[in-house]
Amino acid sequence: MRKSLFISLIAVFAAFSIVCDLLMGPLMHISGVWYSWIFIAEPINGIILGPYAGFFSTLIGVMIGHSIYFRGSPEFLFTLGAPIGALISSLIFRGKWKVALIYYSALLGAFFVTPVSRQLPFWGMWDVYLAFGCLLVSIVAIKKWKGFWNTKSTGVHLLHIVALCTFIGLEADVLFRIFVLVPCKTYQTIYGWDVGIMQSIWVVGAVETSIKAALSTLINMMITPPIIMAVRKMGLVFSED
Repeated sequence: MRKSLFISLIAVFAAFSIVCDLLMGPLMHISGVWYSWIFIAEPINGIILGPYAGFFSTLIGVMIGHSIYFRGSPEFLFTLGAPIGALISSLIFRGKWKVALIYYSALLGAFFVTPVSRQLPFWGMWDVYLAFGCLLVSIVAIKKWKGFWNTKSTGVHLLHIVALCTFIGLEADVLFRIFVLVPCKTYQTIYGWDVGIMQSIWVVGAVETSIKAALSTLINMMITPPIIMAVRKMGLVFSED
C-alpha cells in the first residue's frame, strides 16, 4: 500500500507539472526563461517526492507538456533545467548541500571563463548570485547549528526552509539554461544572436526571472508546508532521503 501510494503521488505531481507546463504559458502569454508556469511545480515536486522521484516527475511533465504545446525543438534541451531545479530543491531540503555546491560552482565557473560573458552586464545574473550566496550561508548554518535545518519543524521555521529550497532550486534551473545558452554557445549555433541581442536579453532576464522566482517562492511558502504535513501523515516523506 505504501509503495502504491508513493507511485500515485509521482503520477499526480507529474500530471500537475504537465498542467503547469501545458496550459499556463499559452493562456497567460508567458515567455522568456520559463515559457510556462513549470517554475511553480518544480520546487514542490522536489521537496515532496525526494531527489529521484521529484526529478523524474518534473521531467515527465515538461517532456509531455512541451510535446503537446510545442515551443520549438531547442526548448526540449533548455527545459531540462526544470527537473534539475526540482533535484536541487530536494537535496537542499534534505540537508544534502554538496551536490548543489559543486553544481553552482562548476556552472558559474564555466560561464565566467566563456569570453562572451565579459561583454554581458555583470548585474544581469544578480538573482543567481543571490541564490549562490543563500546556499553558502545555509551550508555554514547547517554545519554550525545542528537544529537550524530541522525540516520536521512547523511554523515560521519550516517556511524559511521551504523558501530557501525553492529559491536555490529555481535559480539552479536558470543557471542550467544560462550554461546551455552561453558556455555551450547555443546563442550562436541555434539562434544566431550577436552580442547586442544577448545584452538586451540579459537586461530583460534580470527583471523577468527574479519576478518569477519571487512569485514561485511566495506560492510555495503558502502551499508546500500544508502538503508536507498531509503527506507525512501518509508516511511518504522521508527527510533523510
